[in-house]
Amino acid sequence: MAESSLAEMLRSRGLRLTAQRQLILEAVHELGHATPEQVLNAVREVAAGVNITTIYRTLELFEELGLVTHTHLSHGSPTFHSVGEDQHVHLVCRSCKSVSEMDPVLAEPLITALAEQRGFQVDIGHMALFGTCERCGGKQ
Repeated sequence: MAESSLAEMLRSRGLRLTAQRQLILEAVHELGHATPEQVLNAVREVAAGVNITTIYRTLELFEELGLVTHTHLSHGSPTFHSVGEDQHVHLVCRSCKSVSEMDPVLAEPLITALAEQRGFQVDIGHMALFGTCERCGGKQ
């Protein structure tokens, strides 16, 4: 997102674009999938004074603005990624903890069945499937 667009979006809510907000959004874009702690570490490389509370509050604001979304890929912190990315299902390996992406078209039969049978609309951005990746499959 262009800096001017972000500034306008924030201004419309009575907020301003700060250097910290800009750095946090850039970190989410650059990291792809990142926990607040990973965003903090990336931002601190440029601005040492940023704290974890600022990261959480800013990510929450960005989610309200529709700039980022989160999913839970483990029992720990949520993982954030940019909304501008193509929608995808997260595949999380319970063994090596790797996260890969799957085209939601592959999950379409399940998504359709849930809609038809239960009236349930799946939020793809928050969908994560847990299992064992191909690399770790032989270890089981």
